[in-house]
Amino acid sequence: MKKALEQAVAASNTDGVFEQIRRGALLDSPNRHGQTALMLAAMRGNVNLTQLLIDHGADLDIIAKYGLSALMLAVLNNHEEVVRLLCAAGADSSITGTGAPRFSGLTAMDLAERMGQSNIIAAARASDKRIS
Repeated sequence: MKKALEQAVAASNTDGVFEQIRRGALLDSPNRHGQTALMLAAMRGNVNLTQLLIDHGADLDIIAKYGLSALMLAVLNNHEEVVRLLCAAGADSSITGTGAPRFSGLTAMDLAERMGQSNIIAAARASDKRIS
């Protein structure tokens, strides 16, 4: 990921992210930690940036370390509205974590259940009828 895009996402600078998109930034290229712009926005709970990246075609289902997707990162950080956006946009809720025992074999909804996040589960179900 280009440093300018990563910095704009980290600073929650919607205009800066849009400018990087306009200049042809590759939204799905990872940073040095294997995370995409969408993952960073989801992890931080930034609804506006998450929507902007979705609207500009960011891949919803790329996985990073421990098999975590943007949806899983939003769940782990208890960002209900971001979970709602990602589910409504079609994020794959069947992706399972890998490696670390805390994530291995668990989906985003498994993680939410394990963490007692009934609000996240309800938001995901309301936004994506494929989630049972």
